[in-house]
Amino acid sequence: MSEAQTKAGFIALIGEPNAGKSTLLNRMVGAKVSIVTHKVQTTRARIRGVAMEGNSQLIFIDTPGLFKPRRRLDRAMVAAAWGGAADADIVVLLIEAHRGITEGVCRIIETLQERETNVPVALAINKIDKVKSEALLALTQDMNDAYPFVETFMISAERGHGCDTLRAWLAEQLPEGPFLYPEDQIADLPMRMIAAEMTREKLTLRLHQELPYELTVETEGWEERKDGSARIDQIIYVARDGHKGIVLGKGGETVKAVSKAARLELEDFLGRRVHLFLQVKVRPNWLEEAARYSEMGLDFKDGNA
Repeated sequence: MSEAQTKAGFIALIGEPNAGKSTLLNRMVGAKVSIVTHKVQTTRARIRGVAMEGNSQLIFIDTPGLFKPRRRLDRAMVAAAWGGAADADIVVLLIEAHRGITEGVCRIIETLQERETNVPVALAINKIDKVKSEALLALTQDMNDAYPFVETFMISAERGHGCDTLRAWLAEQLPEGPFLYPEDQIADLPMRMIAAEMTREKLTLRLHQELPYELTVETEGWEERKDGSARIDQIIYVARDGHKGIVLGKGGETVKAVSKAARLELEDFLGRRVHLFLQVKVRPNWLEEAARYSEMGLDFKDGNA
């Protein structure tokens, strides 16, 4: 296929936390490259998922959810989200049908208007199975009155409804040019970071309250073994001594359960055996360490007030 016939470009998915961006990314790519939990703010790095649609290569930037930042980490995440939108060829704003035009959605629309970029913005109304058609039509009208979206889509990222139509439309909009990634590649994140994200997802699902945002996971070692398996060593950093006990659990049962769940998912993802070893370490100021931000694909400087 000659270069002139192919298209490739970047698509930024933006929206409030929990709007379904990671679920949509995974649906578009056909594999799990971004963690999906019921906790908000789980996507920290700008994970790029790569999908092929006919002669087009769609590179999705799954940005952190846009919300009102309070801490350095929050500010860095929001800066990464808007940075992803600025770098894209197309932006897709995802909102939840049953929540409608929230205060957060209003803030996002205001910021889009202030930025006045030439990047086209499409609207995707997600979770359409949760509302009646009349409410959907009214929401579509109100949103398009508020901002000049180039197109509006009704989807259910979880069930797949409308996602093929959205992907086909996106493929048509991309600029002509050569593919930017090998055709069989699904994400440009290093496997070490994907592995860390999988473990962090299991921790987030297992633990509750504020703790998931006070911890991070880093892959410290990755050893390819002669038998084809991989040994992966990871460190779970927590901010306080009390958090270490919560992560470990009684008799170490919590960290064992997390390790098993993460190992099974990694084995499924890699298609081979994995030996996963987790350590829990207390780093009181990890939220203020530039190295931790780099490991998450965020810019430490973006967290400045």
